[in-house]
Amino acid sequence: MVYIQSWQEYQDAAEELYKNSPNTTRYCIKWKSSEGKLVLKITDNVSCIKFKTYSSIFLNRFEALNLSLMEKMQNRRIIEAPKSEATKVEPSSEASAVPPALVTPTPSASTSGGVTKKKKPKKKK
Repeated sequence: MVYIQSWQEYQDAAEELYKNSPNTTRYCIKWKSSEGKLVLKITDNVSCIKFKTYSSIFLNRFEALNLSLMEKMQNRRIIEAPKSEATKVEPSSEASAVPPALVTPTPSASTSGGVTKKKKPKKKK
């Protein structure tokens, strides 16, 4: 087991390890909240690469690495919608573009799931 000190080296080595043996590669994440320590480990049963940090600066990088590895493991790319105002879609046409099976209903703020509670009467002295 080798702890790599540089994040860029770890990310490149992890992606290369997965690329060389995708069927046997395992990726493990350990978080110890009492110590504030994050340990990342990737292995293919032949070589093992680890990265350890106590810094919260690496969280965005860690998220990007997870996304990259998940895309490779699923063999697809995640397509992000453009965020410019020129491609903004009206809400009425957006609802018709999404298949009904993918739309999840959201409860309205005025109801609490259809349950109403009765107020207890005040006791008189």
